[in-house]
Amino acid sequence: MGQLYLNEYAKNLVGKRVCIACREGILRDNFREIIADIKFLTKNGVETTLFHNLPNRFANQKLLNTLKQKLSATTITRIAPDENFYLAVLTNPEATFKVILLERRFLIDNNGHKINTLTTSGIRESPDEFASLIANTNFKDTMNLICETIEAGQCERIHILPAGKNSIKQELFTVEGSGTMIANNFTEIFRRVESDEDVAAVNRILAMYKRAGFLKPRNKDYVFEHRDHFYVTEIDSIIVGCVEQKIIDHRTIELGALAISTRFRNQRIGVFTITAFLETMVSLGYSRFISLTLNPRLQALLTRLGFVAESREEYSERQNQSPKVQMFFKLLQ
Repeated sequence: MGQLYLNEYAKNLVGKRVCIACREGILRDNFREIIADIKFLTKNGVETTLFHNLPNRFANQKLLNTLKQKLSATTITRIAPDENFYLAVLTNPEATFKVILLERRFLIDNNGHKINTLTTSGIRESPDEFASLIANTNFKDTMNLICETIEAGQCERIHILPAGKNSIKQELFTVEGSGTMIANNFTEIFRRVESDEDVAAVNRILAMYKRAGFLKPRNKDYVFEHRDHFYVTEIDSIIVGCVEQKIIDHRTIELGALAISTRFRNQRIGVFTITAFLETMVSLGYSRFISLTLNPRLQALLTRLGFVAESREEYSERQNQSPKVQMFFKLLQ
């Protein structure tokens, strides 16, 4: 499990209600793990509701009683087995802030990679892509219902997770999460690094890219010492991206240490971060921008944003410091 960031992430959850929905078979198979995660939420000040559809028969009384005993601080709502489980959950008056659907598997794309975030428009653009990705033959209809629920403003966030040990905990309190978050109202803010918590957040995002070999090592001490030159992008008050301002001369800035949490790839956060950075630097009087990167994703993004792949003579000293790294240049009048 990834590192938990309770202080940063819990502040957006304390006092709010998180609804967890789990069908009968999945609840049985992951009973202890689900209880442990829900107890962890309530211990940290999060209000919780558990939706399930265990039949109310004698054979299930032990499980039903255990839920009541172990989750005494949680609202437990049983949905009759003959009801549409997902419709009953998503139309419940308590399911307005955050709903977690526990399933057998996570959502994957056509390349077999886990899908971290989606908007309803992204779902509607590929309606057949999600039909058989979860062990539930009716999940395509459920994806349509999820879209309708979010678009109608009935629920802010819907998460689809594979049930298992620490699955809920990892989804809500780690950088990358454990499943897919679906929402339309991501709030983006670009600002300068301000606090020690900001430094820690930047450092953990950079660490992911250092492991991939796309960034030169920048440890926490470096970020702390140069914090006035680091900027971050926030979504819902959580830092998901960063960029370093490296002054080359009186008119040129290098975009350094550009990194976006993989959870928000393909959500245009990179576009937002670079665009906001350029606008901020232009307001400070800079008009020329360079970036050196081996990251193919970033190279493609810079090209789309009007940067040209070229090693310019006036920046030869900087190029010589990274001789095998492609330089990109952009001029803003």
